[in-house]
Amino acid sequence: MSSRLSLLVRRYCHLCDEMAAALEAALAARQAVAVVVEEIDVDADPALEARFGWDVPVLLAGEQVICRHRLDPAALAAWLSGQAGSA
Repeated sequence: MSSRLSLLVRRYCHLCDEMAAALEAALAARQAVAVVVEEIDVDADPALEARFGWDVPVLLAGEQVICRHRLDPAALAAWLSGQAGSA
């Protein structure tokens, strides 16, 4: 089973780069669930830019916010555990 996450970012955002790298490392370490991560530039979508403004990066599972600004390993692990349980 493959699960999907969205990482809302903007260009030239060091926190966005840091979260993307931390997320990649965290997912590589936990291979039990296949996860597809889509990076979305909030500046390319007026609705997302209006909703999140400068409050990025944001890691989403659908509409559920997993974490903002920095990767929260515990929140990601909890989400991954829920995905493994539904497989």
